Amino acid sequence: MKKKFPDLNKDGKVTQVDVLKGRGVPGFKAGGLYANIQAKRQRIAAGSGETMRKPGSKGAPKASAFVAAAKTATRKKS
Repeated sequence: MKKKFPDLNKDGKVTQVDVLKGRGVPGFKAGGLYANIQAKRQRIAAGSGETMRKPGSKGAPKASAFVAAAKTATRKKS
């Protein structure tokens, strides 16, 4: 009999995110939209050859993603 995977997000559903968190896959512990943008800018500055997506293009964050991220964004204490 297969074991059921635990609901690690406590949202009532077992999703792929729960499975990845349970397996210790990096990238699901901290960060978010602004952290991802900052990390990409640093990679570009280091010469990775990547480019930022244009607003409205496929895969670029939508305006609603920025609104949702702004609700939980915090400044780093220096």
